[in-house]
Amino acid sequence: MSLYEKLKTAPYFFLIAGPCVIEDESIMYHTAKYLKNLSVELNLPLVFKSSYIKANRSSGSSFSGPGIDAGLQLLSRIKRDFELPILSDVHEVCEVEPAAEVCDILQIPAFLSRQTNLIRAAAETGRIVNIKKGQFMAPEDMAAASAKVRDAGNAQILLTERGSSFGYHNLVVDFRGFAIMADLGYPVVYDLTHSLQRPASGRVTGGNPEYAPLMARAAMATGKVKGLFIECHPEPQKAKSDATTMLPLSELRELLKPVIKIMEQSGG
Repeated sequence: MSLYEKLKTAPYFFLIAGPCVIEDESIMYHTAKYLKNLSVELNLPLVFKSSYIKANRSSGSSFSGPGIDAGLQLLSRIKRDFELPILSDVHEVCEVEPAAEVCDILQIPAFLSRQTNLIRAAAETGRIVNIKKGQFMAPEDMAAASAKVRDAGNAQILLTERGSSFGYHNLVVDFRGFAIMADLGYPVVYDLTHSLQRPASGRVTGGNPEYAPLMARAAMATGKVKGLFIECHPEPQKAKSDATTMLPLSELRELLKPVIKIMEQSGG
């Protein structure tokens, strides 16, 4: 069974999780080991996520990762040592080919979700393409974005909701969007952590991670979401990126168990 089919047919839902951006090897290995063990315990297919570069930073001095070469080398070792599929962002067409040699899923960041050449290049690798809906896009706009992948001969598509801009420094999730995107025929992913961001008014992006358990339960109760995207870290307060939005590894089990129960009760 292909990875895409495995994700689509997950008993409850699948999990995309990992640190926002690649940090030192010890943090990455600790996180991957914890997530792998938890995913086995809870019977959740897991995709390990971390970015080798975060091109979209609030400040030019913000940590943006180790770069594509060092980052992909570390992700490759994690893939091998933990037998995990890997997801990372691609930002430019020139990144796509080397990223596809390691990553099982190529992610189109929200701010690049209308970049035709980037989406087509990702699609042509034959890898799964995860398109994050831009904060400025309506759910129905994802029909055109997904068509760019399909027209390139690739039907392995994930569509991710991460909230819509509401005023200058807030995001909201319109749960109708899950149904609209699901009707396009591709698995819908809910980006739990980024939807709780408070986009930066200055140098650092804020967030409200205390609402993560509530939002995860509510989103999955719609019956339209197939995957949860959660950025997490052993000690988020010490993280080099998105410290105010990532969830502690120690809280994931108690967040996910009620969500699984909802899916069991609904027959999902």
